[in-house]
Amino acid sequence: MPAGQTVSAPDGHDRAVRLWLFVIAVLVFAMVVVGGATRLTDSGLSITEWRPLMGAIPPLSHDQWLVEFAKYRASPQYDAINRGMSLGNFQFIYWWEWAHRLLGRLIGAAMLLPWLFFVAKGWLKGRLAAVTFGIGLMIGLQGLVGWLMVASGLNPGMVAVAPLKLMFHLTLACVIFAALIWVALGLGAQRERSPAPVRLRAGGIAILVLLFVQIMLGALVAGNDAGMRFNDWPLMDGALVPPLEQLFDKPSTLEAFVDSLALTQFNHRLGAYALFALAIWHMLSARGTGFAKGAVVQLGLVTAQAIIGITALVLVVPLWAGLLHQAFAVLVLGHVVAHVHGLTRAPRMPEQPAAQVLSAA
Repeated sequence: MPAGQTVSAPDGHDRAVRLWLFVIAVLVFAMVVVGGATRLTDSGLSITEWRPLMGAIPPLSHDQWLVEFAKYRASPQYDAINRGMSLGNFQFIYWWEWAHRLLGRLIGAAMLLPWLFFVAKGWLKGRLAAVTFGIGLMIGLQGLVGWLMVASGLNPGMVAVAPLKLMFHLTLACVIFAALIWVALGLGAQRERSPAPVRLRAGGIAILVLLFVQIMLGALVAGNDAGMRFNDWPLMDGALVPPLEQLFDKPSTLEAFVDSLALTQFNHRLGAYALFALAIWHMLSARGTGFAKGAVVQLGLVTAQAIIGITALVLVVPLWAGLLHQAFAVLVLGHVVAHVHGLTRAPRMPEQPAAQVLSAA
């Protein structure tokens, strides 16, 4: 350890709470991955009812399967794209959605029951108890948002969930994941760090904000199945910038930003370029500081995610590539949150005026 640095280790109670939060974060990560598989296999509308408790029990007999299948056959999606589906194929999509909902129930229980235990033991109190309770409320809200999303796909004329609701569902999951990581890191060993330049803090926060925007744009791409079109790169349908009439092919500009296959994918591409450029600038800014390694890893992860995204696009989004792209996005988010946590927990070092820098040189 460099001279002058000290470490403040957490007590046993903090370590237990920290481990609990990290376990919940892993479960949320798994939830996002299974949710991605549910989306890519068009399984999300296979269960047409929301039964928070009894829905945890799947069909246990042939007759019960026939009842569930009959409910699905009454849905617009079955009538439009799955007419003639066999019971076996229905069971395949049913199990994906059931697993997704079961994970949601597991996360809720894994959040609530230990929280009650830790509060009763006095290990959670004050601000930490309030913050973790707030995260628990977001997890509960996520269940409601998930059902509202599914319900949007069961409306007459719909064959998939509304892209805007899918975007909110995925974004809220990522907010929960980021909050769990942030709070857990705050309970870890506190090492004294060198001061973080203001520009470095600002750059790290900007990357975090842009990453959330990029995840939201990616959800719109997924919600519209826009990755199934325009599968060339770096051009898009043979052009660097598609024609405006192709980008804005909806009745209103707002609808185009949400529902246009061309514009949602184009915006997602632009977001990736901006994120990559910002990560490079941040890495260069971090040279010579104690945060250089984190910035280099961050750029490496952003680059890998871009490569995965391009691969998924040109291969017309096979299941493995789509899942890898979504899962890796959450991993990138985890590192960016940890990097920003380190930047903002370090002492603030004000920027030197340019005249002082020149005179020092």
